[in-house]
Amino acid sequence: MTRILIHTDYITLSQFLKFSGAVETGGEAGDEIRAGQVLLNGEPCTVKGKKLYGGEVVTVYGEDYQVVKP
Repeated sequence: MTRILIHTDYITLSQFLKFSGAVETGGEAGDEIRAGQVLLNGEPCTVKGKKLYGGEVVTVYGEDYQVVKP
């Protein structure tokens, strides 16, 4: 699992995918989210603007990324 440190209260799902390097572009993030290919805490999430907080886990392309707050 890759831990991604954020310095804000939350980050949106599409922003997180780009920030973590899981996808290269916002368009790719949107496409994967709309297609149901992104899991949030083990459940499919199709909301690009979903707010993520520390401790949540995003899975895309079989890789897990955890949101970490300082």
